Amino acid sequence: MKGVERKKGQVTIFVIIALVIIVFGTLMYFFYPGINSSESGIDENPRAYMQNCVEDLLQEKIDLISSQGGSIEPDSSYTYDGEPIEYLCYTSRLSDPCTVQRAFLVSHIESEIKESTEDKVNECFTKMESDYRARGYTLTLNRGNLRATLAPGRAILFSDSRLTLTKDSTQNYESFDIVVNNNLFELASLARTVIDWESTYGIADPFYFMTWYKDKFNIKKVSPDGGKTAIWTIEDTNSGDTFRFAVTESEISLGIGI
Repeated sequence: MKGVERKKGQVTIFVIIALVIIVFGTLMYFFYPGINSSESGIDENPRAYMQNCVEDLLQEKIDLISSQGGSIEPDSSYTYDGEPIEYLCYTSRLSDPCTVQRAFLVSHIESEIKESTEDKVNECFTKMESDYRARGYTLTLNRGNLRATLAPGRAILFSDSRLTLTKDSTQNYESFDIVVNNNLFELASLARTVIDWESTYGIADPFYFMTWYKDKFNIKKVSPDGGKTAIWTIEDTNSGDTFRFAVTESEISLGIGI
């Protein structure tokens, strides 16, 4: 009985950690500078120009990353419905629990987003310079660093590039945000909790997570190869955003995970 109580306590800790991450992300969203994109007309607002130029590709890369376990090109994957899905927890010895493959999943996803969109951002800056000069503007653009950030309900590309734009008057822009609505932050945070549980207990049951998150997430697990591999899908029931990943499961459960 003491062993079961201890394991239940560990599960509670996993869930609490996930809740803390989500709450922290929510606070970051409210205090993150410049998180909302401008709604001004594209002819007068370079920030809106960059938003319109980059957002489709940004959404495309987020959709791809979300369907493949967090990576553009998964290192180790299971092919499911013709698509590679990365193993976020893996073992070649089915008598042992799997080992977490992405200890910092959210940071890894942010890096994948940045690297897969950086060329497009540079291309759009070049096109913006050309287009505004063609309209009679004088401009100076100092290109800065690009970073990707996930927050609750948002994915943001932030560039600290600086632009001075002059025609009838002079306007200065000290940063550029490209924002899309997507809840990948909370989905990936919950996925990280799931793989912690898989690595601790050998097998996890989505039922336990649904008891905590039933009003917010729909969580499913299928085993297409008879039990060795599990494909987890976490869906935000409000937005419809999903995150999918693979794990290998132990032949022996170590306790409350099933």
